[in-house]
Amino acid sequence: MRFDGWILGVGTSSGTRVVVGHWPRSPFGPVSDVMVEHADGHRLLLAPQPAVAEFIATTYTFDQITLGPVTVGRPDPVSWIVTAGPLNLHAHTGRRSSLGWLLHALPARLAAAPAWVGLMDLPARLAGLRTCGTAGNGRTEWYAVHDLHTVADLTATWSGSPLGTLAPIRPPVTFGFASVPPTPSLTRVTTTIAIPD
Repeated sequence: MRFDGWILGVGTSSGTRVVVGHWPRSPFGPVSDVMVEHADGHRLLLAPQPAVAEFIATTYTFDQITLGPVTVGRPDPVSWIVTAGPLNLHAHTGRRSSLGWLLHALPARLAAAPAWVGLMDLPARLAGLRTCGTAGNGRTEWYAVHDLHTVADLTATWSGSPLGTLAPIRPPVTFGFASVPPTPSLTRVTTTIAIPD
């Protein structure tokens, strides 16, 4: 199962951390989802349809699942507008990071190959990240990263209440075996998930 698109990961000064998956190409067609972890550790999945929610919840761990529209708008190359249930989020991305330039230079086929992604897991671990590992229900997952931009600005509310200013993703989110980078960022990624027979 291969998902090709973007992951937007941000933290807020209230302690709420948000991970948006925006997948123009996926086994479910174009789809987006939102994973939220609040300051108290409560983990919530916001998904647009039952099949998507079931697949994600079988791969990751949540305390609550909410079905409803998840819309992601990109009115210009640096703006992301996300609406999902009680969440309203508007983020602006900044410059491509030095690591982003390096990743951007890799041929896409090489970057997405599971063998290459597995090789990159060791240096990623030195930075406190993971590129492959065992997900829920015996599934194996590879994150092939193609590009990386910082997030420069954020406005977000939850049920109309402000979530605070942009902040690092600390502590790391605990949906699966890996978190997003601690620095708020937009990652261009191909995620491959192998499901055991």
